[in-house]
Amino acid sequence: MPQEDNLSGSNSTGIDPSVFFLTGIPGLEALHLWISIPFSSVFIVALLGNCTLLYVIKTEPSLHKPMFYFLTMLAVIDLVLSTTTMPKILSIFWFNSREISFNACLVQMFFLHSFSIMQSALLLAMAFDRYEAICNPLRYTTILTNSVIAKIGLAALARALLLVIPGPFLLRKLPYCRSHVISHCYCEHMAVVSLACADTRVNKIYGIIVALFIVGLDLMFISLSYVKILRAVLSLASKEEQLKALGTCGSHLCAILVVYTPVILSSTIYRFGHHVAPHVHILMANFYLLFPPMMNPIIYGVKTKLIRDRVLLFVRWKSS
Repeated sequence: MPQEDNLSGSNSTGIDPSVFFLTGIPGLEALHLWISIPFSSVFIVALLGNCTLLYVIKTEPSLHKPMFYFLTMLAVIDLVLSTTTMPKILSIFWFNSREISFNACLVQMFFLHSFSIMQSALLLAMAFDRYEAICNPLRYTTILTNSVIAKIGLAALARALLLVIPGPFLLRKLPYCRSHVISHCYCEHMAVVSLACADTRVNKIYGIIVALFIVGLDLMFISLSYVKILRAVLSLASKEEQLKALGTCGSHLCAILVVYTPVILSSTIYRFGHHVAPHVHILMANFYLLFPPMMNPIIYGVKTKLIRDRVLLFVRWKSS
């Protein structure tokens, strides 16, 4: 499109090297206004769902348990992930506001990647919670005390910071003498790296190592937890006890699928789908950011009776 050509041309001359431009969804610029309808709807549902979840857990004493403390952390992470990207994405769709400063781009990237890593860590922590609840039910409350839960949360934060902090520093050292147009809706690490006019092997290796370290290790430990859980469940005497034990893992398993499936699909398409249209890559990347924050409160609200009953009670009270 002519506008994109002007953007690319003006930035390649280096008029203001501290300014970048986000394209939105390449190839679908004419449909941005229509695309904004599902995007904004999902954003609103994610905000309302996670805020409701936090309110319900805070005000209901019966929900002050380890699993729900982890769920509180997950809801906060989902809110940060949503608010880090969606306002800028919607401003592109609605007002064609594509400009973003390099520093703002790095800040957005930092929050996006650090909280994504924390999300993965929380899913692992919740797998550990389910393992202890099923395999060590008598020691559950003595193992997962409030101090232990707080330490797990701090460890998740520390790991995310240690892994993400090098990224912005590596990017700041690169010269950007080519086009400053980022072919994405938000500042994603590899999308910015591709604009550098220098050797970016270190940045690419760093990105791959972090992705493999997070997805690979966390999924491996989650799988190991569920292998042990399955063995413990199968050792139970009756079918009813087995189904009841597995039922307590249902919400967490759904959350794992909701979070990791888009990540794996997006990574696979990015690495191997060289003939896939660019807008498919971008839509999948947005799906992985938008879908989990919307679905997590719905999953836990529907499948967890304590939360469901409290929400229904709150709705009835408001409508009366």
